Amino acid sequence: MTNVIKISVRHLVEYVFKSGDIVSGFRTTTALTDGTKTHQKIQKTYNEKDQKEVYVKTEIPYEDMILQVDGRCDGLLFDEDGLVTIDEIKSTSGSLTVIEEDSYPVHWAQAIFYGYIYANDHELDRIDIQLTYVQVQSEEQKRFRRSMSRQELEDFVHDVVRKYVPYAKALIEHKKNRDSTSKELAFPFGTYREGQRKLAGSVYKTILDKKVLFAKASTGIGKTMSTIFPAVKAVGEGLLQRSFYLTAKTITRTAAEDAYRLLIDKGLDMKVVTITAKDKICFQEETICKAEHCPFAEGYYDRINTAILDIYENESLMTRPVIESYARKHRVCPFEFSLDLAYAADAVICDYNYVFDPRVSLKRLLEEQKKKTVLLIDEAHNLVDRARTMYSAELNKEMFVEVKREYKGRNDSIAEAAKSIIVHLVGKRKQDSFVEKKLDEELALLVENFAEEAEMELIRNEDASEILLDAYFAADAFAKICRLYDERFVTYVEIEEKEVAIRLYCLDPSYLLQQFGKGFRAKIFFSATLAPGNYYKNLLGGKKEDYVLSIPSPFARENTEILIQPLSTRYRDRKETLHPMVRFIQDVLNKQEGNFLVFFPSYSYMNIVHDAFREVAPDVRTIIQGTGMSESLREEFLAAFEEKADERLVGFAVLGGVFSEGVDLKGDRLNGVIIVGVGLPQIGMERDIIKDYFTSIGHNGFDYAYVYPGMNKVLQAGGRLIRSESDKGTILLIDDRFLQPKYQALLPEEWRHFRVVGDGL
Repeated sequence: MTNVIKISVRHLVEYVFKSGDIVSGFRTTTALTDGTKTHQKIQKTYNEKDQKEVYVKTEIPYEDMILQVDGRCDGLLFDEDGLVTIDEIKSTSGSLTVIEEDSYPVHWAQAIFYGYIYANDHELDRIDIQLTYVQVQSEEQKRFRRSMSRQELEDFVHDVVRKYVPYAKALIEHKKNRDSTSKELAFPFGTYREGQRKLAGSVYKTILDKKVLFAKASTGIGKTMSTIFPAVKAVGEGLLQRSFYLTAKTITRTAAEDAYRLLIDKGLDMKVVTITAKDKICFQEETICKAEHCPFAEGYYDRINTAILDIYENESLMTRPVIESYARKHRVCPFEFSLDLAYAADAVICDYNYVFDPRVSLKRLLEEQKKKTVLLIDEAHNLVDRARTMYSAELNKEMFVEVKREYKGRNDSIAEAAKSIIVHLVGKRKQDSFVEKKLDEELALLVENFAEEAEMELIRNEDASEILLDAYFAADAFAKICRLYDERFVTYVEIEEKEVAIRLYCLDPSYLLQQFGKGFRAKIFFSATLAPGNYYKNLLGGKKEDYVLSIPSPFARENTEILIQPLSTRYRDRKETLHPMVRFIQDVLNKQEGNFLVFFPSYSYMNIVHDAFREVAPDVRTIIQGTGMSESLREEFLAAFEEKADERLVGFAVLGGVFSEGVDLKGDRLNGVIIVGVGLPQIGMERDIIKDYFTSIGHNGFDYAYVYPGMNKVLQAGGRLIRSESDKGTILLIDDRFLQPKYQALLPEEWRHFRVVGDGL
């Protein structure tokens, strides 16, 4: 059987020829990339009979495989004698003086490949290969040229293919095993939980129909396996090549890893990669991606192919510890290693931003690959505020004051560019309103100019200051968001003493989530608290034709006792209701056995109640959530909740925090949850701007800005209690607003058999 591999010229030669160090982020974003405008300017100088953007394709047989290789060459030039020249254009923000003929073998390889295909198709004995380098700002050009015979072209191409074949063979062999084991794989548990089969079936149908699904599936149904298993089966049926499991929290990432581990133990052959944030996985004390600072960045591209082939042939589940182990073995950066592995993986577990964030996303994922990829978006309710953050940007005046001070007399172009931004921001102090519904076009141009000047300095000077680097990244991020700005944004200014900050704030991320999610075969948004449905569907970019599914709790109502204590937790009433609340919590604990978690709308409120509780119940063991807890401290917090412990534990935590979502305290580890307040976000300018915006487009602005996000936190916290068929316990809701129709309508069906209690039970 002949195996067919489809690959672009560019990706083929990059695999074989990539070499050297990892360089700083500013250089990789623009230097030596294909600049469309620059290409067009060069192409306009071509003669009438010359051709531009010429698509070429060929098949190269090698042993038992055929490589289908294609690409688009920038220019075909024809002279009067009929000689043909392949022109490959590369643009750079750096200086052309540092570029020699052999500086970039990968560029020659790409052009030579195009020459080989064209010469073969047109039976040419000889062809010229030309590299044209262009400096973006000055438009200065530098050219190198080689003449090659057809035989030389053929020898070169076959040598490239020979070097690629070991990796290709590994891919082919794995794909065969993956497809057969995916097809044969059975559901890993003896039976489906109630509702689990329905969710899994809906996910499969969504993939089959190339649709979008919004699924509300109650806690305990087994959502992780119910989404991953049908995606795996779709691979076996030839519908998919890859899955992205997207989540915001480490703990839900672990759940996805556990699900894949179970399937692999049951016989599945699948390559699964977890991407961990750079600052968490970096081996160095300081995350500086330069060869002189990091041995794992130095020569990275000289070693990466060997590292990828090694881990690919020996591992299936490539979690953080596995990636770290191989990264140390081959002396490669673990973060970049995980990104490179992601393009070869069958399943990728990562944060939302690798798909939806314009500044972080996996940009090498081609449209053709997206058509065979599903997005499994876990805890999708979190994506609303995360997306607002992704599509927002901020600039601070004082940052540019520091740049101007440092570069005045050292680089006056940068100093002047920084000064222009400072003057413009200072002018904001005189405005009548600090909130605008349009983009400040003048500022956008000033920021673009600064970014260009800073970039040139950073490329020229390896020892450029951290201040300039930070300002460059801030300006570059701001400029990117300026290009996305539309009627769904607002601009606001904040002034504090000397500081002036301007923020481009995304109020409604739905359109941009649609745009960045375009091209994928299917998208599955799922959560236990995706309610109210229309709110999430609207803000996550849903359309009328999208599928919607709601699956109630599979557990008996009798397993959960719901109590409502109608005390006011509003800020103005907290002092008055503090002691009645503490007495009530103490009364609950006296009548109920086991461990409890008590959730509060803020750290300050939590600390006040905790101190008061310790005074009246000094013998009760308590544990309290701290701000900015490390992963190890979080693990210690959860580990303290033990089954059948000698003494009970009461944990104090905040709504919407790390312990109110994705935490799995099964059995007697947790017996009760007390939720103080309806979770409303703190009243502030941003929330009020959101309220006014949604009111202006016909929605209930207060509900969109405050009520729905707040109640989502309440439902998530309550979901920590019942995690399996055998779990039993009590959920206590403390706030008089829980008795109002608006809030009661947002309670899940299984919570509506509540009992109202007073100070005593």
